[in-house]
Amino acid sequence: MDVDAYSYAHRGSWNRLDFLARKGKLTGAEADELVALYRRTSQQLARLQTHSPDPELVAGLSAVLARARAKVLGTRADTWSEIGRFFTHRFPAAVYRAWPWWAAVAAVFLLVSAGVGGWVAESDSARSVLGIPKNTEAITAPGGAFETYYSEHANEAFAAQVWTNNAWVSAIALFTGVLILPAVYLLFMNALNLGVTAGLMTEAGRLDSFFGFILPHGTLELTAVFVAGGAGLKLGWTLVDPGRLSRLEAVARQGRATATIALGLVGVLLVAGLLEGFVTPSGLPAPLRIAIGFAAEALFLLYVFGAGRRAVLESGRDKTDQTVADSVIPSR
Repeated sequence: MDVDAYSYAHRGSWNRLDFLARKGKLTGAEADELVALYRRTSQQLARLQTHSPDPELVAGLSAVLARARAKVLGTRADTWSEIGRFFTHRFPAAVYRAWPWWAAVAAVFLLVSAGVGGWVAESDSARSVLGIPKNTEAITAPGGAFETYYSEHANEAFAAQVWTNNAWVSAIALFTGVLILPAVYLLFMNALNLGVTAGLMTEAGRLDSFFGFILPHGTLELTAVFVAGGAGLKLGWTLVDPGRLSRLEAVARQGRATATIALGLVGVLLVAGLLEGFVTPSGLPAPLRIAIGFAAEALFLLYVFGAGRRAVLESGRDKTDQTVADSVIPSR
């Protein structure tokens, strides 16, 4: 089967089904049409699932069928179950599908930061090139600006401030990704700032303090930034190379995935903000604080590569819609 040709041939009826499923009140003829289209589309979905389909196509068609089924049965989707499904299926699946992009962003980001850090620590010319003051002891000394930054405000207020700032940075990285260069610039500047700080702390012989204050929250926080940047750049590249779909369809599909990631990252950044507000400046030993940060990072990665991968696989093989169609809707 030519999946693209099949999708193109039936897209009109799928759009019509979606329109009827969303319409508030149906006439008798429209109700009959909805039932007929639902049965036909369920069969078409089952056929698509046996021919290595695009998982995003299957997921989109499954969502249309879910709305139509709710309309046919006269029920409404439970709000809490929809929220639960978002966090168990939609968000981790969207992050999982984009993982090559955000993994590449992470690799380049960390390489740039490490390179800048080594340059600042080893070369005097770095200070003049980057405009770094000659005397930075007020920043790097014990109890200096680097350390007091995490404790100069009340924990609750600092956590909220960090959450807001990180959400803003991630949103910019996500939605300027469609233009590619602004997102690249934003990511580069963040990598540069991290590298400069690491270099100055290394030069002062306080790299242990740097990692002790950065790693408890920074592992999860930076991962969220990497995901945002990767998803944003994937959206921008979709505009350049839409693949088998039309440019409008491809960007619309990837835009929905990007919006899903943006919404889910709000929760991830909330956790990172709580870590930065309560764990990083706490009196706990540095190894314990770092262990808490690593545990949060490990849980997120298990969530993405566990629940996300499973959701993607299920979207390609789930034939529940066909079973429901045969058992609930009588033949006509």
